[in-house]
Amino acid sequence: MNLLIDSFWRAAAYCLHPRVMALSLMPLVLMAVAALGFGYFLWDPTLVWVRAGVDSQGWLASVLDWFDSIGMGGLRALLAPLLIVFVAMPLIVIVSLLVVAAMMTPSMLNLVAERRFPALERRHGGSATAGVFASLGATLVALFALVLSVPLWFVPPMVLILPPLIWGWLTYKVMSYDVLAEHATKEERREIVRRHRSALLGMGVLTGYMGALPSLLWASGVLFLALAPVLVPVAIWIYTLVFAFSALWFSHHALCALQNLRAERAASSGQPASALPSIPIDPRATAGLLPPH
Repeated sequence: MNLLIDSFWRAAAYCLHPRVMALSLMPLVLMAVAALGFGYFLWDPTLVWVRAGVDSQGWLASVLDWFDSIGMGGLRALLAPLLIVFVAMPLIVIVSLLVVAAMMTPSMLNLVAERRFPALERRHGGSATAGVFASLGATLVALFALVLSVPLWFVPPMVLILPPLIWGWLTYKVMSYDVLAEHATKEERREIVRRHRSALLGMGVLTGYMGALPSLLWASGVLFLALAPVLVPVAIWIYTLVFAFSALWFSHHALCALQNLRAERAASSGQPASALPSIPIDPRATAGLLPPH
């Protein structure tokens, strides 16, 4: 628990670092370009397709006709845009996580390692390719769970519980690999995840709920649509900053856990942690076949 709280406050303090603030804007720029591209090339055909789907549902058309009869005809025009936004927001969250993992996590991990763990050996137990495949696999599972859970969102408490839990699980899976791939061996990474699984999962779920906070920006419905050009970039930036905090939190927690694990193993072997080699030793050197450095 002490490690969990200590890494939380350190991550919060690091969020104010100029490098972190600058990096948090990079995914926003890329996603803003992607959103503008979608709006320019795909918004109209998507809107037409969704409206055609709505009109093809007889019971829904009857409900909308009833709203027209009581003077709420504007609901028909707003329903399709609201549906598109409703479906797009979870995708924005997931894409934000992957963009942060790909662009920001390595830089923030190096920031934490350089400032707090400069002597921690990098044993390269993971690779970028393996990280991409692990992230894609976890993302597919999360998307599948997200789609399956959509009917439950209409039960009032579930919409506040299920999506953050799914996002939190995805955060835990992605970040646990990414922040340890550079420094830990595969065995060390598995041991740390085994020992700290509940804490790491709790961190992911908590950041998942933090990521759900921007939903308040568009909970107002019509007002959100009117202010969408301003609120959507703000929401994406908040999402990105939350995920940046998540990467920092996982980095502080995992690297400290790794340092403690190595110190524990060094103590059990009778060696001080500083006595562990920081680079592989050529066996020829120990045999006297190489000249001393």
